[in-house]
Amino acid sequence: QLQLVESGGGLVQPGGSLRLSCTASGFTLGNYAIGWFRQAPGKEREGVSCITTSGGKARYLDSVKGRFTGSRDNAKNTVYLQMSSLKPEDTALYYCAASHGPCVVGDGGYIASYGMEYWGKGTLVTVSS
Repeated sequence: QLQLVESGGGLVQPGGSLRLSCTASGFTLGNYAIGWFRQAPGKEREGVSCITTSGGKARYLDSVKGRFTGSRDNAKNTVYLQMSSLKPEDTALYYCAASHGPCVVGDGGYIASYGMEYWGKGTLVTVSS
């Protein structure tokens, strides 16, 4: 069974940090570009990061650039999203997704979900004092 599972979400105070993990089962994550997406209550889903198969360069939504860092450990079949200087507006359900194709990134660091074939069920991040 092909599956992506996110973990690492939780409640954190503004200015705090969290590291999200995305682990694959049933397929080799290293063959896929991995996107991180989020959806806040009442808002549309948006992409926040996408990292290529080689892990050489991750792309970011402008609003998280400098605060979020994507990385991958292909040996562990896992991708990470390190989030720092968290803000209340970062509160959302965070998903990872896998694509055989490249990361599709537009103006403002808009990260498209086009081509994402597999999706996890999400992990909740709440930034609140």
